[in-house]
Amino acid sequence: MADNSFKEFVLDQLSALPDVRARAMFGAHGLYSDDKFFGILDEGRLFFKTGPQTEADYTARGMPPFTYTMKGKTMTMAYHEVPPDVLEQPHELILWARKAIALAAAKSKKPAAKPKKSKK
Repeated sequence: MADNSFKEFVLDQLSALPDVRARAMFGAHGLYSDDKFFGILDEGRLFFKTGPQTEADYTARGMPPFTYTMKGKTMTMAYHEVPPDVLEQPHELILWARKAIALAAAKSKKPAAKPKKSKK
């Protein structure tokens, strides 16, 4: 049975967020607030969704993006590891999490692509 102590610690640190929960996915856990997928827990590390507005906050502190291997290729996702000092401070962690949730919400609100009209 996997050790859930890190997952429980992170969920406790984020308990001020609405309906925060972790859901198992591909050997890791996805973090959700309401229906917004904003974080990943993997191998004792926490990653938050990033975008052009927030990525520099992570990279300036030397925090890497989330990567995984698929069919022999390393894939990179728009999620970066949360700095350890932020993880240890619930108030600060909530601020970073809210930015990640806002990015996840903005992504889910983009209009669907219009279907191309077929030529007759």
